[in-house]
Amino acid sequence: MQNTRLSTIVNTTAAQLNQVFRNPWRRTSLLMIGLLLGFFLGSAISTSAGQKAELDIVEAFFLLLLTEAVSRFTYGGNDRLRRSLLIELANALKLGLIYSLFLEAFKLGS
Repeated sequence: MQNTRLSTIVNTTAAQLNQVFRNPWRRTSLLMIGLLLGFFLGSAISTSAGQKAELDIVEAFFLLLLTEAVSRFTYGGNDRLRRSLLIELANALKLGLIYSLFLEAFKLGS
């Protein structure tokens, strides 16, 4: 690939972000933000799906596909991909989403 100004900017920015998030505290805080964002998304999705009462099954199917795809990349595949920050962040988002949906189900059951 040709080395253009845009590709140079993208590569240096990615390298700088990678260097910033090598710090364990920053990495953990980013993963916690991902977990909380997943919790918020799960609550928002279940609230909007319950309010409209349309396409509930389709939304559940897409959420299932999303969680299974993230699980496949997280727990399968090669070791380098498993340790990448993007996959760990997607897994934290998935865990927050699932936890939020379980809590919403418990609220509906009581």
